[in-house]
Amino acid sequence: MDNNNFQRVGSVSNAHAGNDFEAAALAFFGTQGVALTKNFAVPVGVGETKKLHRFDLGSESPPVLVECKSHTWTQGGNMPSAKMTVWNEAMYYFHVAPASYRKIFFVLKHYRREQSLAAYYLKTHGHLVPAEVEIWEYDPESGTGERLR
Repeated sequence: MDNNNFQRVGSVSNAHAGNDFEAAALAFFGTQGVALTKNFAVPVGVGETKKLHRFDLGSESPPVLVECKSHTWTQGGNMPSAKMTVWNEAMYYFHVAPASYRKIFFVLKHYRREQSLAAYYLKTHGHLVPAEVEIWEYDPESGTGERLR
């Protein structure tokens, strides 16, 4: 019997799913001519005091920060509310990151009925997304990405 109802179906673990998605993002951006490194740290903060925060991927040249999320709709087709909190936290870190960086939120393309999770997030939480943040959806089957915003 599976005691972990929150485990990603078809994956060894949620951590493996996340790591696999980061690897796919790294490869995708490589095909776009953007060489990124994992666990890229930059100073973040709301005032004079700054603290290093590690983004999933990043680069100094060109200056790019990427957060990757491979979240899906729940098995019952519901919005994963706890995961949306994590997305909101990512938006906050983008907001307090240095303005000189291009900021990309790279998410798994996952549909429920006619709406992707990213499109739903923009509809319901778009007011929390900083203007400079790009939202990209990645389709692992085709290996393509699409910028939603």
